[in-house]
Amino acid sequence: MKVFSFLSLAVVLAVTQLEASEIKQEQTVTKLENRKSIIVNKTDFKKYFTGGEVRIDPVYPKSDTKMHSGAYVTFEPGARSKWHTHPRGQHIIVTSGVGYTQTWGGKKTIIKPGDVVWCPPGVKHWHGASKDIAMTHFVITEADEKGKNVEWMEAVSDEQYNSN
Repeated sequence: MKVFSFLSLAVVLAVTQLEASEIKQEQTVTKLENRKSIIVNKTDFKKYFTGGEVRIDPVYPKSDTKMHSGAYVTFEPGARSKWHTHPRGQHIIVTSGVGYTQTWGGKKTIIKPGDVVWCPPGVKHWHGASKDIAMTHFVITEADEKGKNVEWMEAVSDEQYNSN
């Protein structure tokens, strides 16, 4: 039995070493000066957001070896996303200010710095700043096999935004 266990361990280690050697063995550094803030203009804004100004600061894009991307998104007071879903879900990490998030049919939740929101795949939701205080969060979103990471829907109405 010990021989079989040792042999099994040796095979696993050999396969793991082979797989590790096939992965590029260098770190990638994306310089700050190569990343530009995206101030969502009024034309594009209407496709994705409502209620105020939004700025997106990309941190890292998806690549051949990873299907997720990350960005800081800053919502000015009253600004929010439209209703949307993510095929692989989304992590939201609040870094400053005060904001809201809500799932379709659910209760609006206040989110503050340090709060981490996990929105499961396919769950219709929105997020944005509170009425009086801007909010920034870091989002991590994974694309599906077709490269899509979000499905945009209708605007969050003022009535929905102002509800308790």
